[in-house]
Amino acid sequence: MESMTERAFETSRHRTVYLECGPPDGPLMIFVHGWPALAMSWRSQLVHFAALGYRCLAPDMRGYGGSSAPPQREDYALEEIVADMLELVRDLGAEGAIWVGHDWGSPVVWELARQHPELCRGVVSMCVPYMADGFTPSALIPLVDRNIYPEAEFPVGQWDYILFYASEFETARATFEFDVRATVKALFRSGSAKHHGRPAPTARISRDGGWFGGAGRAPDLPRDPAMLSQGDLDRYVAAFERSGFFGPDAWYVNQERNARYALASGRRTLRLPVLFLHAAYDSICETVDSRMAEPMRRDCTDLTEHVLEAGHWVAQEQPARVNATIEAWLSDRGLR
Repeated sequence: MESMTERAFETSRHRTVYLECGPPDGPLMIFVHGWPALAMSWRSQLVHFAALGYRCLAPDMRGYGGSSAPPQREDYALEEIVADMLELVRDLGAEGAIWVGHDWGSPVVWELARQHPELCRGVVSMCVPYMADGFTPSALIPLVDRNIYPEAEFPVGQWDYILFYASEFETARATFEFDVRATVKALFRSGSAKHHGRPAPTARISRDGGWFGGAGRAPDLPRDPAMLSQGDLDRYVAAFERSGFFGPDAWYVNQERNARYALASGRRTLRLPVLFLHAAYDSICETVDSRMAEPMRRDCTDLTEHVLEAGHWVAQEQPARVNATIEAWLSDRGLR
């Protein structure tokens, strides 16, 4: 099994801590996590693709783990986060990378592909499709499945939680930080077909007065062993007790700036190889039955799609299938 090494890269504007695995002269793959994860969430992928000869990196993103956590909300706009990744890949001396993103990591790799195609050999995204107008409520709400979210009852559908961050940022942050161990256990859950076609809990956050039914704290659920080992849970808890949820939550409150950034290049169409993995049981980023993936299909000229029967945490829930799907796509596209 390939071993992983933790490294750090620092400039005057940011410090990135990252895990590295694989031969230093191998083709570069960079795995970008979302909310609220860490570099270690990609361990199965790092080890698998390193064994195939790739040089694999997974950074703790801005506001997470050992990386910088700036004090202002505007410091978490996508433009700043993409700049972190540009500094990292250029420090590595690489001509380009295969970028893999999940959750908020997906908008990061999509913008890298759009704004800096010369540094992107290919893109893999899980759960969050490409949006040429930006991953913002104004782009997402028109694509809401009104069979599940009648407009009179759920005017913004499952995206209500994003608006709640903007209006009640400190309430959301305090809820997650009240009992970090309970928060991590509550958020990292396996997907289930029984929830398919039902409104996501995120559609009711404003109505409830906060996450977890407005209780002000996460329920103390049993750890889901399919998602988290006891050691993983302890590492997540230690990281978030140290850094808190200000940084992770601040990714949600730069929507207008993110929209301007998305349109700044004037480029809408992506012409590089793209692989998109749908999670069939992801009730928030529901891309199988809704219209959410339609903009991506229009604007990506070399798109491959696969549906996996898993929830939002697809790379942890089905690591073998995820790895095999990506491996086959890399081979098919000659991305070595």
